[in-house]
Amino acid sequence: MTIKPQVDFETFLSIDIRAGKVIKVEDSLARKPTYRITVDFGPDIGEKVTVAALTHYKKEDLLGITMLGLVNVGSRKMSPEKSEFLFLAAPSEQGEAIPLTTLDPVKFGGEVY
Repeated sequence: MTIKPQVDFETFLSIDIRAGKVIKVEDSLARKPTYRITVDFGPDIGEKVTVAALTHYKKEDLLGITMLGLVNVGSRKMSPEKSEFLFLAAPSEQGEAIPLTTLDPVKFGGEVY
């Protein structure tokens, strides 16, 4: 894996990462197995939807977790679905997406810094 080019600090500050609570998980309409996940990012941002390949988890296990999301990237069409944010994850040893979460409660909609 190669390291991506360095960005200036002003560009980094333009990235808006927020903590949110997963409030709904449904099967998506995409051809490959994915979930349509609704996350509450608090009163300032509200609810946003993403499509994610997290089907190695049971839907009920994702409900209520805190998920970190990049919320200022606009919408992107993912097959017939639309994603309104990108969730942050890291790969497992098997290459599956593992959402970045927290053990302690955080303020939903709180900006990550």
